[in-house]
Amino acid sequence: MGLLQGKHYNRDIWLALKDIYFVSPLPGLTIYISVLVLASLYLLQVYCRRQRATRIRGPQSPGWVFGFAKIVLDSTVTTELYERWAREYGPVYKVPGILGQSKVILWDPKAISHFFARDTWLYNQTQFNKSVVRTTIGKGVLWADGESHKRQRKALNPAFSAAAIRSLTSVFYDAAHKTVIAWDSEIESNQRTHCAVIDVQRWMNNISLDSAGIAVLSHDFGALDGNDSDVVHVLNAFGSSSNVSHILVLLAQNFPSILKLPLPRTQFSLKFRLIVGKICEEMLSRSRKEKETGGAVQGDKSCLGLLLKAEESGESAGLTPQEVIDEARVLLLAGFETTAVSMTWALIELARNPGVQTKLRDECLEFGPTPSYDDLANKLPYLDAVVNEVLRLHAPVKEIPRLATQEDVIPLSEPLRTAAGNFTESVCIPKGTVIVIPYAALNCSVSMWGPDAKAFKPSRWFEGDEGTHWAKEGLHGYRHLMTFGDGARSCLGRLFALTEFKAVLFVLVRNFMFEMTDGPGVQIVEGLGTLPRPKVAGSAKAGSVPLRVRRYEV
Repeated sequence: MGLLQGKHYNRDIWLALKDIYFVSPLPGLTIYISVLVLASLYLLQVYCRRQRATRIRGPQSPGWVFGFAKIVLDSTVTTELYERWAREYGPVYKVPGILGQSKVILWDPKAISHFFARDTWLYNQTQFNKSVVRTTIGKGVLWADGESHKRQRKALNPAFSAAAIRSLTSVFYDAAHKTVIAWDSEIESNQRTHCAVIDVQRWMNNISLDSAGIAVLSHDFGALDGNDSDVVHVLNAFGSSSNVSHILVLLAQNFPSILKLPLPRTQFSLKFRLIVGKICEEMLSRSRKEKETGGAVQGDKSCLGLLLKAEESGESAGLTPQEVIDEARVLLLAGFETTAVSMTWALIELARNPGVQTKLRDECLEFGPTPSYDDLANKLPYLDAVVNEVLRLHAPVKEIPRLATQEDVIPLSEPLRTAAGNFTESVCIPKGTVIVIPYAALNCSVSMWGPDAKAFKPSRWFEGDEGTHWAKEGLHGYRHLMTFGDGARSCLGRLFALTEFKAVLFVLVRNFMFEMTDGPGVQIVEGLGTLPRPKVAGSAKAGSVPLRVRRYEV
């Protein structure tokens, strides 16, 4: 039975059964025989599908209930395990999870390219992911698949073009300079030590929230000014591991109905949706009224006008009124969380690597006071290298799971040994298989990035360095990184994130020196939140990263 034929086989059997029961006036015995024949054909189809599926190897499950699910929660351990398993079982392998169900890990570059070319169409969000996204931010572009995703993405693209981000660069600088003033004040209050211990995670959260609020909604949350709003509380709670039951998160991946329980995490999600939804509605209502009365539209530099323009183009081609609200939630949460995590890791790495910090500061001081958008993109090579290395070594999104909605044959760049002992140049994946692309592990893979893949080494990004050779040979995506993904679901806000990251880092490193409070050997781990945020190992305060900050004197 051919692959295309197999896709429609279940539907044909159902149509035949419907005809028998509801259309054809056949005797009872004939009906029973017909049902038996069709049931036999269905079982034969299931058997053939299983026979076609490639028997993929993988590690033995350490336990039937959780498999490796609890172990792979630790992204540091997972990075090592995924690469070790790829060497042992080949570039496509299965990992046992909850209640004996397995996920298929793609490590092969050709297989990964094939996957990204079919993402949102053949490979959709898992039911767990869709439930979480719907509860938190609604049915926006992160929730959608297929035609709906394509339509929403097309409507949002203009808001994240180079021209749009170019006009927002001043917003990022304003947030960074507010931080400089606040940190100067803290340092001046410590005349004895001429330094201050500052929780940089909290400040990066505030920078990201205020920047995203102004850029997306034309709304200043005032986090950098000390405004203790509900939005600040809810978003910070999202990054905290204290409100997360790891076991429930794991079980909910197989039983999404758990998310309907009144759990603290679910309550935070609903609260965020309501609060941000109310702000979005107020901002959008104000902009609509100003447009109707011929007044100047507030927020010309934000995404609001473009969202309204997309709404006006009609439901079939643009966005519905509800989707406009949902997209605003998506953009605010994505713009806040991912960039805050990355900027925090950047300051940690600079504190750990004083030589890199000095070299970066020298480049920024030599350049001049305020680089333009184009300068940030093209004229500060070491800043670019530091940012790329942080994004490589500390990808905010560790992996993405997708559900195969149809049977698929995935090509490989090298032969794979199957569980039967044969070698194959492609693998057949049954419908219903969960596929995982391990972003963080691929970014730190020795096979992709060389023997020093786990080290923080910005010099690898310059011509002639061998540190990116293997990745350039196989991986696609921005600068051969998996951090922003690829294909139809590649990060919509990549230019936004890179510009904010570079602008903030440029200002801070010119003005301050960063040190680890307890020496360079202090261990930084990742807590489990919406995204894994860094924190000091053993710290009771979730999501806190204190660094010693000194004013840089020329």
